[in-house]
Amino acid sequence: MSNAGKKVKTHYVGTLDDGTQFDSSIDRGEPIEFTCMAGQMIAGFDAAVVDMQPGETKQVHIPADQAYGERNPNLIHRVDIGQIPGLEDAPLGETIYLMGPGAQPMAAVVTEITEDSILLDMNHKLAGEALNFTITLVEVVD
Repeated sequence: MSNAGKKVKTHYVGTLDDGTQFDSSIDRGEPIEFTCMAGQMIAGFDAAVVDMQPGETKQVHIPADQAYGERNPNLIHRVDIGQIPGLEDAPLGETIYLMGPGAQPMAAVVTEITEDSILLDMNHKLAGEALNFTITLVEVVD
């Protein structure tokens, strides 16, 4: 039985290959609900859940290209400090949010600050990382 197109609830713990935990629905105390194979989750997570049965738990290793993709150098931009008001106060190493197309917020990490410019990395923080998940299918909603 396939879960494709069905709403599902899962609990998961996500770790990097070095064992560092980066996310956990269990720690938040609430499973995540999504429509399986609808592109709401990373491709490897969707693929892991599509054939699971309620109550089943599995461990999966998802390569970067099935997670948040490889790091893209085209998503690193040098911006003149005067171009965006308040940019001169951006904290080095921190994530800031810029207004993107359609007024959507876009996250960027401040990776370098000079007198005239700031270097912004707009790659997802997990880009280039293989991810490991322990996933439990809690419920198939419909």
